[in-house]
Amino acid sequence: MSKPGFLALRVYRLSEKFADALGRVTAKWPEFHRNTVGEQLVRAADGIGANLAAGYGRGTYEGNRRHVLAARAALYETLHWLRRAFRRKMLAEEQIEKLKPLVDELGRRLRAYLRKLGEAAAASNG
Repeated sequence: MSKPGFLALRVYRLSEKFADALGRVTAKWPEFHRNTVGEQLVRAADGIGANLAAGYGRGTYEGNRRHVLAARAALYETLHWLRRAFRRKMLAEEQIEKLKPLVDELGRRLRAYLRKLGEAAAASNG
């Protein structure tokens, strides 16, 4: 099997970087925090990339678009869990400041990818 095309997407690679960073952070938490908020946080972050990969594999504009929207929803869910972790003192201000640029860039890249998909669909229908 050849290398899947979604691996070339910058937004996908960024989602991996983000999820891996969260995995490293939560792995250091005490068991209770790791098994509650940590697990949900990592699952949500992993869902960003998983949805991008699944959408790419759909092969249609609508299928891909639906999964990119799900990836964006997973990013928002991740933000919820980051807030829970911060408010419960599991994450320090410095950790949040390191993660914030990744969150912001992921949001921008997801919007750009969604826009690009729409433009490509319009051009092929035009």
